[in-house]
Amino acid sequence: MREVVLILEWKRRLVFWSGAISVGLVAILFAVACERANVQFHRVLAYSPYLPLLLTPLGFALIVVLTRKYFPGSQGSGIPQTIAALDPKESRNIREQVLSLRVTMGKILLTIGGLFFGASVGREGPTVQIGASIMHKLGSLARFPQHDLEKGLILAGGAAGVAAAFNTPLAGIVFAIEEMSRSFEEHNSSTILMTVIIAGIVSLALLGNYSYFGHTNETLAFGGEWSVVILCGVAGGLLGGAFSRALIEVNKGLAGRLGTWMRARPVEFAAACGLLLALIGLASGNNTYGSGYSEAKSLLDGNSPLPESYGLLKMAATLVSYLSGIPGGIMAPTLSAGAGFGDNIAHFFTSVPPGAAIILGMVAYFAGVTQAPITAFVIVMEMTDNHDMILPLMAAAFIAKACSRLVCPTPLFLTMANNFLYKPGHTAKDVSNKSDS
Repeated sequence: MREVVLILEWKRRLVFWSGAISVGLVAILFAVACERANVQFHRVLAYSPYLPLLLTPLGFALIVVLTRKYFPGSQGSGIPQTIAALDPKESRNIREQVLSLRVTMGKILLTIGGLFFGASVGREGPTVQIGASIMHKLGSLARFPQHDLEKGLILAGGAAGVAAAFNTPLAGIVFAIEEMSRSFEEHNSSTILMTVIIAGIVSLALLGNYSYFGHTNETLAFGGEWSVVILCGVAGGLLGGAFSRALIEVNKGLAGRLGTWMRARPVEFAAACGLLLALIGLASGNNTYGSGYSEAKSLLDGNSPLPESYGLLKMAATLVSYLSGIPGGIMAPTLSAGAGFGDNIAHFFTSVPPGAAIILGMVAYFAGVTQAPITAFVIVMEMTDNHDMILPLMAAAFIAKACSRLVCPTPLFLTMANNFLYKPGHTAKDVSNKSDS
């Protein structure tokens, strides 16, 4: 009997380790594919900046057709779907749909397609759902205890997705605790930690020890210069709260003729969103397409100055991309828009290093959108490899959360996750076909 127990235990360990390694590998391959799609789109831009006026609407329409016909439930970022799958009242049927291999494949292919056509989306949110799906499916093969299978492994997979996508192991752990579970259970701690560590090792082995935005040396002396912390926190919180409130209201369903058209003609509406996105791209000098990684890095490096309106235009481009109903995340575009806002604020503080204001803008706007301040300052700290700014980043993040709640009383991802929970009169099909972020 003891030998049988040991064999079963080792089987579970092997499946668990295999799942963690798989999350890391898939996250890396997904990142490479997304980057190549973004490069291809910019080659189109180099040929003519007006081509997106045709290609982006057609591409958005095609993606929505494929999403609704072959991959229902793969719309949006994937974080709300994963949070919904963690709900103890969630039915197993809905959980299997949200974390199905079909949805995972659709999330990968269609997010790459969105970037290929210039969508202002990121891969990090989808990677959370992909990681959760991998761990959930492999965990079921090893007959893990129900609690581990339905919560621990899903949490661990999502955390590993963030860690591998940004190469930020600590942020992956904090994200799982603060954003996804909203609590910490010691029963799940070892599962989350081990999965993040293994996924991080895979990323480190294949991509090397790198920081998402490189290394920054900016510091902020305590005293008068801290006024920039307050301004970034307030501005980032209010703007982030407004963005989140807009997404929540859109998710509820637009009213009037626009809402009726959106529901009745989703493909045509997606094409219209693609056209609007292309017009925003033209207004920004072709800087608002894609995840915004290169634009944010150029601001941090002090190279290739962007238009003063970049932050607002990137915010608008991300909103339009979400509104279209295509798969894709908002985390990377949010960081990029925050960098733009920080760059605007830097002009008012000549004694403050511009890079410091940009980093503060990133963390404040990210915290304003997600209302997860600990995740915000940890992820930006790791992405910029700058531990000297930890206190200003913490302060800006918590100020931003307080200001964001004035505009948007409930957290974005948690609110949207409720769309995947059963409501009176809803069927499984109704939930899976909901368009979400």
